[in-house]
Amino acid sequence: MRLIAENLGGERGGEAVFSGLNFALGKGQALIVTGPNGAGKSTLLRVVAGLLPVAAGRLLLEGGAEDFQSVASACHYLGHQNAMKTALSVAENLRFWRDFSGADFLSAEQALAMVGLDGIGHLPFGYLSTGQRRRAAIAKLLVSRRPLWLLDEPTAGLDKASEERFGGLMREHLEEGGIIIAATHLPLGIEGAKELRMTG
Repeated sequence: MRLIAENLGGERGGEAVFSGLNFALGKGQALIVTGPNGAGKSTLLRVVAGLLPVAAGRLLLEGGAEDFQSVASACHYLGHQNAMKTALSVAENLRFWRDFSGADFLSAEQALAMVGLDGIGHLPFGYLSTGQRRRAAIAKLLVSRRPLWLLDEPTAGLDKASEERFGGLMREHLEEGGIIIAATHLPLGIEGAKELRMTG
């Protein structure tokens, strides 16, 4: 499987944010997107995720048509917001996202254990601390199997131990043939990643 962007352009609010982007990522590869605030990092991730339209050029997913009908269907998107209902329990939130995404992988309890949140699945999401909320959102990546992880400042709110744990999860995803595109101001501990610097 390969994700290919050809002369890709994106808009926000009808205004061009970036244009002419080209990159290709195969199994086990990561792309770290850097640049100042407002340069278009989040917009790029949203375009790849199918949350914003492609303004110019095209996105292709080669070698995955039998399992995924579109680039968006192959993606897990972790944005600035955690996309969890505060009144639902942590486990209920994760089960919703597993059912929504399809391709079951880990149970909610197994995913929570992987991010160091064993035994809190019964708690309402709104009870969690900032760092716990981010770790629970990361667990969304683990309850269903999708090869392309789109991560927008994924370590925001995490302490050092949680950053290292998440680094291990990302490396494992890549070793299993996954692809990662991450927008970040901080190092993520992914060796050999390609870098795309956006200037706005």
